[in-house]
Amino acid sequence: MKKLFTLLFFVSCFQLVYAQEGSKQIFESPKLSSEVKGHKTVAILPFDAKITYKKQPKNFNAEANRDQEAAMSTNIQSSMYTYLLRKSKNYTVTFQDVEKTNILLKKAGMYSKLDEFTRDEIAKALGVDAVIGGRFDMEQSKSEAAAIASAVVFGGFGGKTGTGSLTMTINNGNDGELLWRFFKTMDDGIGSSTDDLVERMMKKVARNFPYSS
Repeated sequence: MKKLFTLLFFVSCFQLVYAQEGSKQIFESPKLSSEVKGHKTVAILPFDAKITYKKQPKNFNAEANRDQEAAMSTNIQSSMYTYLLRKSKNYTVTFQDVEKTNILLKKAGMYSKLDEFTRDEIAKALGVDAVIGGRFDMEQSKSEAAAIASAVVFGGFGGKTGTGSLTMTINNGNDGELLWRFFKTMDDGIGSSTDDLVERMMKKVARNFPYSS
């Protein structure tokens, strides 16, 4: 019985790690190396965030959902800036303060409609050499309460509340060309925050991040 429990424990651990890792895809433009050498300042844009439900809650409120998406958009942007700032000595460029980025975007009339402008137009308005952007899609599979109950029953396993996919891109400021793209799927667990999300993603990005010194 003890051997069976041990086996099940390790199988559960493997499944949890595998689920958290998810799939990963990286694209690098042939021009990447030559272009990033000339970059000095990079801006991080608000991420496009989308929250959907496998089974829509009975008390679903579309307006509240949009507010949550907007909050997640700027939270990911802020978390990424904090992460990169914290490890600034490891990078060859400086990152524009996100508060300045958002103010400049609002002054240019771009903030709420980034998809209506090219990346070089945005970079010009921000006065930067490149822009980091991205998208996060999250599908909630069960309620937080149900996830907590499941976690308690299974000793910490089974606490997944949803799945997500995160895309991160770097576009050249001069011509708007896509230089680098990172895509990863991951699980959203109990207690997950945008800081946790970005931390996990950037650890996977680290080896391939174009601005690593």
